[in-house]
Amino acid sequence: MHAPPPPPTGERTAPGHAPMTFREFVLVVAGLMALNALAIDVMIPALQEIGATLGVEDENRRQAILPVYLVGFGLGQLLVGSISDRFGRRPVLLWGLALYVAAAILCAVAPSFEALLAGRFAQGIASAAPRVVTTSIVRDCYSGRRMASVTSLAMTVFLAVPVIAPSLGQAILLLAPWQAIFLVLAVYGLAMMAWTGWRLPETLPPERRRSIAPRAIAAAAREVVTTRATFGYALAGGFMFAAMFGFIVSAEQIFTEVYGLGIWFPLAFAGAAAAMSVSALVNARLVGRIGMRRLSHGAVAAFVAMAAALLVLARLDALTFPLFMALLAGTMMLVGLIFANFNALAMEPMGHIAGTAASVFGSTTTLMASLIGGALGQAYDGTLVPLATGYLTLGLATLCAIAFAEGGRLFRR
Repeated sequence: MHAPPPPPTGERTAPGHAPMTFREFVLVVAGLMALNALAIDVMIPALQEIGATLGVEDENRRQAILPVYLVGFGLGQLLVGSISDRFGRRPVLLWGLALYVAAAILCAVAPSFEALLAGRFAQGIASAAPRVVTTSIVRDCYSGRRMASVTSLAMTVFLAVPVIAPSLGQAILLLAPWQAIFLVLAVYGLAMMAWTGWRLPETLPPERRRSIAPRAIAAAAREVVTTRATFGYALAGGFMFAAMFGFIVSAEQIFTEVYGLGIWFPLAFAGAAAAMSVSALVNARLVGRIGMRRLSHGAVAAFVAMAAALLVLARLDALTFPLFMALLAGTMMLVGLIFANFNALAMEPMGHIAGTAASVFGSTTTLMASLIGGALGQAYDGTLVPLATGYLTLGLATLCAIAFAEGGRLFRR
């Protein structure tokens, strides 16, 4: 491992995103982030109807609609960052949004389950562009705790998506067939393409652009994976994302089968997701005083404690619905204190190769989430034991990853 070079811009406060104001910039970042979250969470109420229409009887198999999107999303990120480091942020972002819209339309007209999965995979690849480019743009304009604060504010808006998306999906299903959900995604993608095309400037000046030659890309990627802090926090983020995704893919079954909520389960899902959104706002206010490390490390330790309690109660078959919701909301709230800080800690040493670093970070966390979280969802057996076991295991793995990233020194400011 080698020490990373210092960021070139320091703690920048002057906006590099003019003519956008700070508030509009945060809203655009949140809106671009929401493309990915909406494409996942709005689908949850539609899984049964899609399976019934396309002849998929196995409920666990229907879950594939979610992880196959994440696999495409993770693989797409491997290339997007380097391309945006070479050609700039705007063209890559706009092309990605156009492909996202096209893939959503393909999903809406898919004649079979396999064709739908292919469309979802393509949509995942396309959504890698707004995800990676957004992270790079934030790093182009800000650094350090200011970057963490911007990310937290954007995530406060972005994390409202899991609150409303399942209810939005359920509302669409009451008025139209499941194909309409994909048409809504297409319209949203078009709206974001128009907004960013009109208002968002290029944030990567020509003098900071990098070669796209394979040797240059390999050197940049090698620097990312050999920088202890960046790669360690990528692993940590992957473990936490996997825990959350494991819940997402099995949420409908848990709420409808274990607790019998029926079509009302989006309200319970929204309650848990709301806790995560609130905590992201809290993080934006506290990170400057407490510090990214102390705040996120403490949140991971508390997550492990709650996961242990969840597992004990699940084993005892003592998880009443109110108790489960309290613990679920608690873990979601802690996740809101983790992601923005992990992202900022990983990206802080990478200002000179922000696109490639965002690619490696995003791809690592997403592929880990899709594979590990997808396996956790497949382990659902009609009880909460698999989910609770996964939470505890992945929480402990996260602690090990941040210990690696920090050379064993946890909770320091």
